[in-house]
Amino acid sequence: MSFAAAPLRLSTSAPDFETQFAARLHWSAATDRAIEQRVADILADVQRRGDAAVLEYTARFDGLSADSMAALELTQAELQAAFEGLPAAQRAALEFAAQRVRRFHQAQLQACGQSWSYRDEDGSLLGQKVTPLERVGIYVPGGKAAYPSSVLMNAIPAHVAGVSEIIMVVPTPLGAKNALVLAAAFVAGVSRAFTIGGAQAVAALAYGSASVPKVDKITGPGNAYVASAKKHVFGTVGIDMIAGPSEILVLADGSTPAEWVAMDLFSQAEHDELAQSILLCPDAAYLDAVQREMDRLLPTLPRAAIIAKSLNDRGALIHTRSMQEACAISNRIAPEHLELACREPQRWEPLLQHAGAIFLGAYTSESLGDYCAGPNHVLPTSGTARFSSPLGVYDFQKRSSLIEVSAAGAQQLGRVAAELAYGEGLQAHARAAELRLTEVPAMRGAA
Repeated sequence: MSFAAAPLRLSTSAPDFETQFAARLHWSAATDRAIEQRVADILADVQRRGDAAVLEYTARFDGLSADSMAALELTQAELQAAFEGLPAAQRAALEFAAQRVRRFHQAQLQACGQSWSYRDEDGSLLGQKVTPLERVGIYVPGGKAAYPSSVLMNAIPAHVAGVSEIIMVVPTPLGAKNALVLAAAFVAGVSRAFTIGGAQAVAALAYGSASVPKVDKITGPGNAYVASAKKHVFGTVGIDMIAGPSEILVLADGSTPAEWVAMDLFSQAEHDELAQSILLCPDAAYLDAVQREMDRLLPTLPRAAIIAKSLNDRGALIHTRSMQEACAISNRIAPEHLELACREPQRWEPLLQHAGAIFLGAYTSESLGDYCAGPNHVLPTSGTARFSSPLGVYDFQKRSSLIEVSAAGAQQLGRVAAELAYGEGLQAHARAAELRLTEVPAMRGAA
């Protein structure tokens, strides 16, 4: 069976561009009500019955029956055996990718993950104490595809941040374990791993059970049930984000080989029928060339049906008046992945405000960022890059304010605080500040 990829062709100079552009961008993140109710029932059941409910749902949804949760927990020896059993090339690639991801997040830790403090003129100390979360859960998708890269991208920054315990959950339908996923867990420093998935796995991590420890935060992508479950348990635990379909936006000036850009658009479209691939370029002939390459290349790919559906329903090739206009449109989209496939990426990068990750230059394919460049591939989607950031070390840390007011400092600050507290009608607040306006007496028992 042959498939054709015909993304919508638009021009910013067309009178109906804004209408067609808005329609192509539209995607509803609303979860089906039936899914919401089913997820709520599963969460409540796991919270009530713990391991027994997790075992029941794992047998029902994954076809994986077990007498106890112990049978669904992967030992460190199993993870290590999976790593050692990989072909040499895969083992080397996994270690290389892990090393680069770790190096990037260690640099991130030095840049933004340190405690700091200072003393002002009166001797008061003010600052911030940064501490790691104690225990986190990472959800790794399984089933249709295996994602060892997701293991690295979620576990390594947590490890670098200093998280004491990393609990991984991964569905293994019919008991099929992916050796590369298990090996990635070994390389990334996962503490414990369970072969469970879906809303029941999120519930076990959020509420805890006899076998699965309760975590402080859950990160990692999943299907609609997993996304809904994460939304429901937020507040009981922290979560990273509610991820939508994957996206790529390519800004091209016509200098990058059309074949490269066509394949880059395919690289996101093959994820999911709902994924979105958009190309912006001021050269109409180049858009024609990319379309020809898509026609030529699509039949060579095993996921051609998914790619065609994604591009036909949500893809677009947009002719812009200029690269400046392309940058302005990019900021409106706020894409997950943004490629600058052009001769002078540094010229245009300052114009770009909103993107999960920016890939500079013709040689920087988005797929390198997915696997081994170093920066995290867990990125904000659906326009949330306007206010969200990639997953990083900072997602596995928390900050506490440090305040040590000196006796001299209390004289000035106390008067200001009391004045504002009286204005708010909070007399106890005001009096607590005023009691410290005189010299602090010697503390009882002090030498």
